[in-house]
Amino acid sequence: MNLGLGCVCRPVCWPFGSLLDSRHCVFALTLLTLLMQVVVEANSWWSLAMNPLLIPEAYIIGAQPLCSQLVGLSQGQKKLCQLYQDHMQYIGEGAKTGIRECQYQFRHRRWNCSTVDNSSVFGRVMQIGSRETAFTYAISAAGVVNAVSRACREGELSSCGCSRAARPKDLPRDWLWGGCGDNLNYGYRFSKEFVDAREREKSYPKGSYESARLMMNIHNNEAGRRTVSDLANVSCKCHGVSGSCSLKTCWLQLADFRKVGDALKEKYDSAASMKLNSRGKLVQMHSKFNAPTSHDLVYIESSPDYCLKNQSTGSLGTVGRLCNKTSEGMDGCELMCCGRGYDQYKAQIVERCHCKFHWCCYVKCKRCTKIVDQFVCK
Repeated sequence: MNLGLGCVCRPVCWPFGSLLDSRHCVFALTLLTLLMQVVVEANSWWSLAMNPLLIPEAYIIGAQPLCSQLVGLSQGQKKLCQLYQDHMQYIGEGAKTGIRECQYQFRHRRWNCSTVDNSSVFGRVMQIGSRETAFTYAISAAGVVNAVSRACREGELSSCGCSRAARPKDLPRDWLWGGCGDNLNYGYRFSKEFVDAREREKSYPKGSYESARLMMNIHNNEAGRRTVSDLANVSCKCHGVSGSCSLKTCWLQLADFRKVGDALKEKYDSAASMKLNSRGKLVQMHSKFNAPTSHDLVYIESSPDYCLKNQSTGSLGTVGRLCNKTSEGMDGCELMCCGRGYDQYKAQIVERCHCKFHWCCYVKCKRCTKIVDQFVCK
């Protein structure tokens, strides 16, 4: 991208006859550098979820230029991309899984995890160290663990295969431990290496806001990964004559990702507010509560006002959002609309109806149209 740096320091004649001197030139270059850094920081590896290049055919061995073209990768992540190009599709799938789960969990909240573009994905709202940012980092890191672990099991990646997890001690002796389980160990380690790379290659002055934010991000990434690990369970299949189940084969299996989302949503609701102490470490704001563990979410700033659109904070506001007139919860019109009121209108929806099972073996439904009342925030 040509930013015209070659002509910045040339003498420029203004209408008043003044000349841009070297000091002004240095200032202009400094300002331009800062602006470029802001643009880079606004991008994220989350953009892999939106990237049209994420198809297996795109990742040809040795095609290093592709990794440098992917938007949002840090230098460390680009190096990992070059070494593990077949992983990139599944990192994108993991990011997409995390985004979808975030949108499901917050579908009835003022902030509903909306994506705003293909580079920063969530926009400026992620520049605030809030509860919402904590959840987003955790769920996306969890999504990568989930996607890579299962890709290993399915034989899609050259550097891993089925799980080699140790046999659980409480598994009955006559049950076989084997099968092809999700490779949680590999998925966990690769997610830690890739997702945390951006934070780990940064260095900020001790005690600065940036250092606090870096520690917050790494902590929440780890909390997301550990949630996936905590919810993984043993799955078994019966063997025997006529389903007698005289023998069982068992393996490690990841939980459905909805359970991961539910668990992280609970952690979001009980997230710990943190601050920097005199030694530059994150400590809990309110010491009367139990200190957060590595499984909990933490944040360092209060959430912005999500009621109205605000370009500086990245809030999209709730104008035009659907609300539930009869609910007293967050999806209710009173809370969702922030007291501004709501408009009511009739909407026509089409849904499946009069479904019948036909032998053998399919279900046939009709399509019915009905008019419903919908309520939209002013």
